[in-house]
Amino acid sequence: MSTTEPAPRHFRWQQEERVGVITLDRPDKRNALTFGTYAELRDLFRSLAGGSALRAIVLTGAAGHFCSGGDVHEIIGPLTERDNRGLIEFTRMTGDVVKAMRACPQPVIAAVDGVCAGAGAALAMASDLRLGTPRARTAFLFSRVGLAGCDMGACALLPRLIGHGRAAELLFSGREMSAAEGLAWGFFSRLIEPEALAREALALAQQIAHGPTIAHATTKRMLGVEWALSLDAAIDAEAEAQARCMQTEDFRRAYRAFAARSTPRFEGD
Repeated sequence: MSTTEPAPRHFRWQQEERVGVITLDRPDKRNALTFGTYAELRDLFRSLAGGSALRAIVLTGAAGHFCSGGDVHEIIGPLTERDNRGLIEFTRMTGDVVKAMRACPQPVIAAVDGVCAGAGAALAMASDLRLGTPRARTAFLFSRVGLAGCDMGACALLPRLIGHGRAAELLFSGREMSAAEGLAWGFFSRLIEPEALAREALALAQQIAHGPTIAHATTKRMLGVEWALSLDAAIDAEAEAQARCMQTEDFRRAYRAFAARSTPRFEGD
């Protein structure tokens, strides 16, 4: 780990060349989140925006599950004792995790197996790409515990991924979205057998990591920015963004490689 990235205590963190891998690792609780997990995820993703050498991130869970959401006894129970100020501090912190994931320049790939529920589903939703397995079970189950579906950006992000009507059904009902539904609706890019999920997620991350870093970061940023723009404004913004990419050495390197009939080696400059 570089000196700019904090050493986490609530999940496993490793680096595979240019890829960082986050593994939520509380298998006895289906990788449920604690207050500490939220805070460390927020801090890690924020640190990645500050000049990290990493170029892609994989987010996954241990022991056949992605994440079952907030720990019932370590989070849900204590929240029932907090006043409004304490509750706002918590909900803003969970939202800050999503903000940090969306703001970091590295594409984030969620590798989802088994249970993916509540805040775990929100983490998968906030990722840039999602790979699942046939046994992945995704549920935005906030309504089942007496809460609104507007949690960690779900009312903004989920309709953009799967459509307003489908998102509304999941958020009102709290029911599970099957892996087949998730694939058909565009939540998952691919379904992969469980034993191959980690390997395929890392391979995709390595493919992205060896691509043009500045260009990929620009694509990620513009995918977010253009939600709020008219088509004309989006086209203008893309023109400026692409012109900046055309000033990179990676762009020139790709041209030289094309002229030499070789494969470009992108260096992120």
